[in-house]
Amino acid sequence: MTDQTYQPTLSQLRAFAAIAEYRHFGSAAARLNVSQPTLSQALASLENGLGLQLIERSTRRVLVTAAGKRLLPQAMATLEAADRFMASAVGDGLGGSLRLGIIPTVAPYVLPTLLPELRRRFPAMVPHVIEDQTARLLDGLRNGLVDVALLALPTETTGLIEIPLYSEEFVLVTPPGHELAGRTDLSPAALEALPLLLLDEGHCLRDQSLDVCRAQEVRPGPAGDTRAASLATVVQCVAGGLGVTLIPQMAVAAETSRGTLEIARFAAPAPGRTLGLAFRASTARTEDYEHLADVIRAQRPV
Repeated sequence: MTDQTYQPTLSQLRAFAAIAEYRHFGSAAARLNVSQPTLSQALASLENGLGLQLIERSTRRVLVTAAGKRLLPQAMATLEAADRFMASAVGDGLGGSLRLGIIPTVAPYVLPTLLPELRRRFPAMVPHVIEDQTARLLDGLRNGLVDVALLALPTETTGLIEIPLYSEEFVLVTPPGHELAGRTDLSPAALEALPLLLLDEGHCLRDQSLDVCRAQEVRPGPAGDTRAASLATVVQCVAGGLGVTLIPQMAVAAETSRGTLEIARFAAPAPGRTLGLAFRASTARTEDYEHLADVIRAQRPV
């Protein structure tokens, strides 16, 4: 039974949140720069004070209990408010820890310029990058394990605020000498029967590429059993003559720099995607994330 006079400390809440995020006591302790006994004691004090088991620990795994899942978002909101308070005290709204989720088809092309700019503009910020597929990032946002995510919009997820950043076109990547290489007036109908290489299931770019085909009732040709978890791998498969693929404009320079590929562009209006930030509507940091959105827009890859 919960002691009505009990007040959890921020250290206890941070211990709970870290264990829930990493599902591993050693990793959580390292994240907080404390010993495992100190971490375990903080969690035990929190559970005893609340009269609830938040974490279930066995020799093989660490699980968040139903009570833990229910209270985790509120614990995260409390920690966010505390970080916001300290950041405001030193006059830097984007100071402190920031867990930035980012999808794999954006991270390699945005982070090289974004992270140095964040370090320059907000020296008190401690960013933690979480690269993952859209569904898991949205789950992390809902559960309080991700603060803000950079992904394709709309997410069609309740309880989130979305800030559009910019839109970009898709570009067709082909092997050298392909009949479509160099074209700038393609219609999506040109994808008919082409062996279209796609990322594994779960990647939003895969779904977006298929949506381009569905919108024109186009049926791309088979690409065999080729499977890829990264855009770089898909592009190398194209270079090897296994098919063609669609990539976002931001990836063109990096992924075609080896000179063994060619591109073709679509006529306007070209298919593409809109990128933006998503975060919990309940957060107290909306103004901060609007500021972050301005910084990301200014660092848009060419």
